[in-house]
Order: sequence, then C-alpha cells, then structure tokens
Amino acid sequence: MLKKIVVVLMLSLFVALPAFAGSKAPVITIASDCTWPPMEFVNKDKQVVGFSVDLMKACAKAAGYEVKIKNVAWDGIFAGLAGGRYDAICSSVTINEKRKKIMDFSVPYFEVQQSVVTNKDSDAKTLSDLKGRNVGAQIGTTGYFAIKGAEGVTPKSYDEIGLAIEDLYNGRLAAVVCDDPIAADFALQQEDYSKRLKIAFVVKSDKAEYLGVAVKKGNTEIINLINKGLAAVRADGTYDKIKAKWFGSN
Repeated sequence: MLKKIVVVLMLSLFVALPAFAGSKAPVITIASDCTWPPMEFVNKDKQVVGFSVDLMKACAKAAGYEVKIKNVAWDGIFAGLAGGRYDAICSSVTINEKRKKIMDFSVPYFEVQQSVVTNKDSDAKTLSDLKGRNVGAQIGTTGYFAIKGAEGVTPKSYDEIGLAIEDLYNGRLAAVVCDDPIAADFALQQEDYSKRLKIAFVVKSDKAEYLGVAVKKGNTEIINLINKGLAAVRADGTYDKIKAKWFGSN
C-alpha cells in the first residue's frame, strides 16, 4: 500500500513539473494607437517607437515578463480591451473617474496638460477666444472633451491627431487641442509645421491629468506586473533616461 502511494505521488509530481520546469515568462499584449509622437508612433522604418513603447519594454524587462505592442486605431481601442483582444492599453490614456468605472489602471506614468496649437498669427489666449471657429481634436480624447465643453466653439473630431494638425496647417481649423508632448512634437519639432504653427496656450484645469496603463476591470495579475515594472524603472533611474531620450533632460 505504501509503495502504491509513493508511486502515485511520484506520478503526480511528474505531471505537475511541466507547468513549472521550463515555463516561459508571461507575455502581455499591449494595444497602442501609434499616431501620437513622441509618445507612441510608427517611424520612417515602419517600427513602433516612442516614449511609452520604450517604457513598457523596460518595465517588462525589470519585472520579468515579455511585452508585445499591437498598433490599434483609437476608435474601438477600449472595446477591444473589453473583448479580450489584448491585455492592456498604453496609448496616452488619461485616468479619469468615468473610465475607472469600466476598467482598471496602473499607477500614473506621465503627467500631461491639454495644449492648444494655432497658427503663429493667432492671438487666441483661451478657448473662448475661438468662439465661432472650428477647433479639432482626436475623437474620444481629453482634448476633444475640452472643446466640446467650450461655449461657442465648433468641435471637429478626427480619427488621428495628425489629420487635425494637417487641417490646421491648411487653414481648415483655427486650432487643435491635444496632450502637451504631442503638441510640442507637431508644432515645435516637425520642420514644416513649426514654420507656421505654435502652442498658443494650455487649457486651464482644476485637476492634474495623468496617463496610465488600462486593463480589463478586475485583471489584478496584469496590473500588478505592470506596476511592479513601473516601480522598478523609476527606482533604478531607467524612467528618467527614457524620458530624457524623448523629451530632453530639462
């Protein structure tokens, strides 16, 4: 009888071993709308790059998991998360109370403001100065909600922020509202646009705006891994190095 018990235990151990021995690191698939330079975008070599891309890869390395970045259009990106087509979203998503009701977020990884890009000859200082004018933003973003709430402004939505900037450049809009790092990239760093465009002002807000990684509600396993990685890269200085790479050291 004892011999039989030992044999059963050994067989159980043998069956259980493959789940641990040689097991691979977990892979987290992250959706990102790669149209927001320098946060996340596709470069001239067709590679997905940017601040958040480098950050997510560094977090994975630090916390012992692997990450796969999936380029997904903003329109429908949250539905894809709810439908399980990927594990998380890292795409300059603002943490707010409405979103927190239907998804969970990592600790904040970046603070932003909503900047207003105009032509250099514009004297607008607030959104109210743009009454009766067309103002663009990417649909479903904090920038779009800001212009929808501005009295007298005609909001124009776009699938990609680059299309809004192009319309501004060509005189079809009076302004574009978007996150300040994206505004700075388009208006100040892209050669053609920088000749004609400027950041005119920042939309005033009583609350700080933070970006976070979104996951399906209740997915504590993924959130814990991402938070572990974020804590590690902040502690060892990797976060600061990545930020300096994309935004300079100041």
